[in-house]
Amino acid sequence: MTGGPDRKVTWPDIVPGPVGTPSPEFARRREAGPLAPATMPSGDRVPVAVGYDDVRAVLSAPASSRDLRGPGLPRMVSGTAMDDDPVSLINQDPPVHTRYRRILSGPFSPRHTEPWRPRVAAVAQGLLDGLGTDFELVQAYAMKIPGRVICDLLGVPTDHHTQFIRWTDMFLSTSTATEQARYQGYTDLIGYAAELVAEHRRTPGDDLVDMLIAAGDEHDRLTEAEVVNAVYSLITAGYETTAAMISRGVLRLLLHPAQWAELVADPELADTAVEEVLRYDGPPANPFMRRMTEDTDIPSGPLPAGTVVLPLMNAANHDPRAFPDPSRFDIHRFAGHTHRPHVAFGYGPHRCLGAALAKIELTEAVKTLAVHRPALSLATPPETIPWTDGLVLRPLTLPVTTA
Repeated sequence: MTGGPDRKVTWPDIVPGPVGTPSPEFARRREAGPLAPATMPSGDRVPVAVGYDDVRAVLSAPASSRDLRGPGLPRMVSGTAMDDDPVSLINQDPPVHTRYRRILSGPFSPRHTEPWRPRVAAVAQGLLDGLGTDFELVQAYAMKIPGRVICDLLGVPTDHHTQFIRWTDMFLSTSTATEQARYQGYTDLIGYAAELVAEHRRTPGDDLVDMLIAAGDEHDRLTEAEVVNAVYSLITAGYETTAAMISRGVLRLLLHPAQWAELVADPELADTAVEEVLRYDGPPANPFMRRMTEDTDIPSGPLPAGTVVLPLMNAANHDPRAFPDPSRFDIHRFAGHTHRPHVAFGYGPHRCLGAALAKIELTEAVKTLAVHRPALSLATPPETIPWTDGLVLRPLTLPVTTA
């Protein structure tokens, strides 16, 4: 992925447009080859679904498997990665996945996450209170909000979020970390999650880890490995990707000053503005590949049994057949009820379990800036902003000013 001219391109076939805008490849592929293969960072080539209906069909098909651990199957990145963990919820298929997700759905439901909104807003406000007229938004704000929220929810010291940065940077990188470093980051974080769960068993409290330990019903509970993996998944999916969406979302709003002014005038627009941010800029991480366990027909053609396919959700969110004039950023797009839902959080059985919490964090981050930094603007030309080149695409730095 690219940002400045010195960034290494790790997705040679599907390169983002300027300032993180959608790749021009999306439109070309929709017309010329909606299931044409593309090269993954590992070097493997797999068909890529780019149409809205195709992506939803792949994600929801009963034959769509997340078990990619067989010998010789295509890889997203070289070496050991998240696809290799058999306990991870994202890598499981029914009926194991169905049971695991059923138990986890309670703690992550909107009903349980909505009470966390004031805590998220307080974190955002506290961070802004410590910033001056000019600041670097990614490290000072976007990265710290999810880090501190997760530390709060998991009952760990807030200074541990610097550890999360180091670990996730290693195993979410495609070009700046070796295979050994990525694996080390993964194992270190799993070990940290295991220690955290053990500590909560020794000294129970009332935070999210305790909720995960107690999750279930009179017949079933999560295993120790499943609780550990749930904590690990919360840190990874809920930290780096949420921080990326805050960074990208604020940038996108500042690139549309008239719409930023509307949001400043009416901060309650944050809810619909965030939906458009998620459609336009999400997901910031490339989705997971699927293996078809039997012959499957999707709108653009057949996928024979054994095919490994990449459903590209960002491309689906820019399909004009689902979203008219998709290249236009419009914070009012989702104000009515005539739109089709975006797939920034996925679709089907593996739709992001933490979507409700992520949306709260993004909404409160944007709303807090609109209320308390109404004059916010970029302090550098957009084209000079450097971008990451790993599995998660976000600005590396984002200098802003309120002067």
